Amino acid sequence: MPESKGSTDDIYSSILTQGELAEISTRKIRLELPLEATRWSKHELAEMATQKTSAVRISETISEKSIAAEPVLDKPAHPLRAFWLSWYTAFKKILPVYVAVHLALIAMSCLAFLYTNHDFSSTIMRVSTLWTQWHHWDTGYYLQIALHGYVQKKQMAFFPLYPLLERAVMIATGDPFIAGMLVSNGAELLMFTALYRLVEHDFGVERAFHTVLYLAIFPTAFFFSIAYTEATFLCLSTLTFLQIRRGHWWTAALFGFLACLTRPDGMFLAIPFCYEYLHRKWPQEVTSLRMFLAKKQLFLLIRSIRFDILLCLCIPLGILCVMIIGMDQFTDPLAFVHAHASWGRFMAVPGYNMVKSMWAIYNHGLISFTTMRSLTDLLPDLLLGILILLCFIGKWRLPPRLWSYGLYALALYTYFQLFTKSGNFPLESMSRFLLELFPAFVILSNIRRNRLLHLSYFMLALAVFFFLSTQFATGHWVL
Repeated sequence: MPESKGSTDDIYSSILTQGELAEISTRKIRLELPLEATRWSKHELAEMATQKTSAVRISETISEKSIAAEPVLDKPAHPLRAFWLSWYTAFKKILPVYVAVHLALIAMSCLAFLYTNHDFSSTIMRVSTLWTQWHHWDTGYYLQIALHGYVQKKQMAFFPLYPLLERAVMIATGDPFIAGMLVSNGAELLMFTALYRLVEHDFGVERAFHTVLYLAIFPTAFFFSIAYTEATFLCLSTLTFLQIRRGHWWTAALFGFLACLTRPDGMFLAIPFCYEYLHRKWPQEVTSLRMFLAKKQLFLLIRSIRFDILLCLCIPLGILCVMIIGMDQFTDPLAFVHAHASWGRFMAVPGYNMVKSMWAIYNHGLISFTTMRSLTDLLPDLLLGILILLCFIGKWRLPPRLWSYGLYALALYTYFQLFTKSGNFPLESMSRFLLELFPAFVILSNIRRNRLLHLSYFMLALAVFFFLSTQFATGHWVL
């Protein structure tokens, strides 16, 4: 009998992966030994199922383990161990994506200078070129603030937390630019891990992985890996969201405050905070708005609210800190608002920037610099706008218990549409700002099972990713 079982396993091993065989064997053990199986973790069962031993050896191992370990297996796992294990599991899931993207960026860094050198050039570049070629545009402003503080009023457009982190890491590196790169790449790794945990909790493992993957290859995602604030802000905002979804209001308020110290967009994290808080207090038997607006239900809701809802006010305190800096340095508490005039930005009706961008494309023809660069902002803007709309309508819409994702994304997206830049590029930097809308990528993960849509997004995103990153590395104007 053992021989026949071994031959059967050999047949299945040729068509199934080791993980699939482990899952099948684990289920067999749970069916045959339900009492023992309930005491063991999934990893222990999988390890036993994949051992290259006979059926007799497996049964002996099972009986020995159940007898020897029975007194302690009934005890729950230590909370701290369970906490780190959940983070470590998420880290292992996203690590291949993180490593693959960074290998691609290293390859681009090695090849990018070929665009600026002549063919058959004998020029030898310094090794430091691999990272110094990413020192462009806003990177310089953050370094100046890290070294000298706020000296010019236009620097107030850049919030203080990221330069402070650069200053702190610079103690070890001695170079503020390298410090900024380390801060961004470390924050990116933590952000991917937190995002995976957040989406896994609400949508499952498969959607969590594809959310991280689609975000990591978005055309402007290379900004996560350079000395910009995108990775740091998204790291703090996902951590805030993770704490909000678990009802940890104090830590959510802390991370939200830090996010607001990184970018003013962090103030919109107060919206999911309040929604989640009130949704937990919402009477479960109330299923319609009319029932909720009844006096009795409103009275019960108000009575259930505690002082901890006021913690949401800690989130916009980051902006208050920036106002104090502006008042102290330039006697203008709104210096961070007025600083945007230096870049030609002004407020307008939402959607005006899109219409103006389309008009610029129409006037300059299809194959032109203005058109192609406008499309790199316009098309992502339209795509993510559609994805946010799908949070509330269609077959991909979110249930009311998850509307905090959609409300946050909608508020942030509307805020971005309020600002227009003068000139032929009214949507300048928009596709970089859109990286903050992680709920849109959760909706985008629904295309994973459609091979055409999945591969189309994958290839198009990577193509534009490569183009924009090499353009940035060679000193061209990018977003």
